Amino acid sequence: MIKVGIVDDEILARNVIEDYCSKLDNLEVVLSTGNPIEFINYMQNEKPDLVFLDIKMPELNGLEILRSLLNPPKIILTTAYSEYALDSYNYGVVDYLLKPIKLERFLKAIQKVSVNPILEPKTPLEPEELQVKQDGILINIPFDAIKYIQSFGNYLKIFTDQRMYLILETLTNISVQLPENFQRTHKSYIANLKRVEKVKKTQLYIGDKELPISNTFRILVHDRLKSSL
Repeated sequence: MIKVGIVDDEILARNVIEDYCSKLDNLEVVLSTGNPIEFINYMQNEKPDLVFLDIKMPELNGLEILRSLLNPPKIILTTAYSEYALDSYNYGVVDYLLKPIKLERFLKAIQKVSVNPILEPKTPLEPEELQVKQDGILINIPFDAIKYIQSFGNYLKIFTDQRMYLILETLTNISVQLPENFQRTHKSYIANLKRVEKVKKTQLYIGDKELPISNTFRILVHDRLKSSL
């Protein structure tokens, strides 16, 4: 029996996957939630064999969740946005399903789960720099030089050791380009965990800058900082 978790903020999308799972005798849905934090809490004590994980969710996206898991189960990503396909395979996912998910495509994905051994996340050759556009000019910023990133209306402020860059981008889009030592701490902030000098319950410190930690990201931030010590 394959124990299945479903994480998707759209109830109709969850209902479709639950219905498909009910058609197969070897699948048992043990968790179905639209709340990523509920899934993270569940993973503290239980581990399903397979998780259908949506990418586009408010505040915390599927790739951020996947990147935070130390020993992930098999993952099938689900989304209505095809542009994440290439990035998703860098995390060793079993498959990538585009919504609306058809039964035939669902069954093909399940065949991969049943045949393949448990997949560990791949460790691809990652770039050492973040490439962004500022005023139409491509700029490469070393990841190690980035201290934190702050949302600023429709723009982002990237704070480095030397200066601040202002670019037209969103935190959600920039997060999938960052290595695993970067973590969302708040709806408006991403922190380089390697640069954290002190942490409290609701804030962390990078140099003299205090960054907030919201309730949504508190468990993730504290767990990831503990594992990096």
